[in-house]
Amino acid sequence: MSKELIIRGDESHIDIALLENSQLLEYTSTRTDVESFDVGNIYLAKVRKVIPGLNAVFVNLGYERDAFLHYHDLGPQFSSMSSFLELVLSKKNIAPFEKQERLPLIDKHGAIADIITAGQYILVQIAKEPISTKGPRLSAEISIAGRNMVLMPFADKISISQKIESNEEKNRLRKIVRSFTPENYGVIIRTAAENASAHDIEAEIKELLQKWKETVEHIQDSKKQAPYLLLTELSKVSALLRDVFTPDFNNIITNDAALCKDIKAYIKTIAPEKEDIVKHYTAGPPIFEQFGVEKQIKSSFSRVVPLKNGAYIIIEKTEALHVIDVNSGTRAKSDQDQEANAFEVNSMAAVEIARQIRLRDLGGIIVVDFIDMRSGENKTNLLKVFDDAMANDRARHNILPLTKFGLMQITRQRVRPELRINTSDVCPACNGTGEVIPSINLIAQIEDALVEVRKQQPKGKILLHVHPIIAGYITKGMFSTLLHWKLKYCRRLRVVQRSDFSFLDYHFTDKKNNLIEL
Repeated sequence: MSKELIIRGDESHIDIALLENSQLLEYTSTRTDVESFDVGNIYLAKVRKVIPGLNAVFVNLGYERDAFLHYHDLGPQFSSMSSFLELVLSKKNIAPFEKQERLPLIDKHGAIADIITAGQYILVQIAKEPISTKGPRLSAEISIAGRNMVLMPFADKISISQKIESNEEKNRLRKIVRSFTPENYGVIIRTAAENASAHDIEAEIKELLQKWKETVEHIQDSKKQAPYLLLTELSKVSALLRDVFTPDFNNIITNDAALCKDIKAYIKTIAPEKEDIVKHYTAGPPIFEQFGVEKQIKSSFSRVVPLKNGAYIIIEKTEALHVIDVNSGTRAKSDQDQEANAFEVNSMAAVEIARQIRLRDLGGIIVVDFIDMRSGENKTNLLKVFDDAMANDRARHNILPLTKFGLMQITRQRVRPELRINTSDVCPACNGTGEVIPSINLIAQIEDALVEVRKQQPKGKILLHVHPIIAGYITKGMFSTLLHWKLKYCRRLRVVQRSDFSFLDYHFTDKKNNLIEL
């Protein structure tokens, strides 16, 4: 399996594309010219208002809307952390953190008004970025993430990822981590730590401890100037590498020299033998066009996403949830029986929907309307296909079996706003006042229809009737799209310009100009 990270940087944005076998799986776009409220950032903040009815407080982080902190997100060690914060703010010289007193855990059913007051200083960490009209969601249970583990001040326990299946490996990791972790700290061992050496684990624990020490020093430097950013999460690039990097990565390519240098330095710390896969792109064509990313963005982020052989899915967003509809399209006339055709299209759609959920970072409730199937076995198999397709999704999710109406319900962790990209093209036939689906999607639809036409007309010339602008696009260049289709499908094919057609209209006829029904 081939994995590549393509990174486009400029003065105001960093765009990151994760490709697996040349297929776009994840895409993030970050503005670098404005302050970002990223998941993982730690702040010294001030409580603006206590809301007993919600058992929560609103906190000023400097964002246009106040951040939200619920009682359940305080963490059981909140009293210890709050007492420690008061000590740090009031004194310059304090005892080492390992010797700090740990107070009793807070009551998990308590009231926030009993332990927090308006104007109080607290340490908080962003758990969810601002979404829509809501400000950031906060946690007061501080954690500092590394590649192999997560350090949690005052937690004082060792937890381990359930994805590490070997009990022998779990016991080995617990023993190593416990031997290197000081008092008053807890550690969550991540899946990436499996088979890690004791030396690497010790080095990472020391690095995380140093980050926490620097965070405490910044509290003293802040002089109560809340809100104050104490520790920022890694850059989007480094955070993504920390979470997804594996030894089978083939290339990390960027057009930004400074970014290339930073990435090389980071890769050198986590996988020195892979430093050479980081490359600076200096060729002529834009980097996303050179590696096929721009084309996939255009075809993947539109409302209608084509599948193979004429099938497609439609993705809609409502106020409360996302709705995805699966359509068989031209496959409805397949030679297979209806049940087999429905299962094949649904299985193909399930794989693409899992990719779309990860690519667009869809969160909350997602409802998928699959094509109706009668067979209970097919329904069970479809659920397995979907489970397997979602297996590599890092966000927490839950998938329910198909209902009797053919609906599948999915809930997925939402920590960032959904990625939405306008992929529509300006309509050249409306003086720039309208929009149409991307031309690349239209060409894909025409090619899918051509596959169906070949089945209905095994022999003879085929005529494709399209708008003159589309005709020009299909026939331009020495190695045109038309020539590609002729060679690929071994058929005589001619393009007919029709000025009476709208921009998106097309149909096929035989050599006698008889319409070929799809």
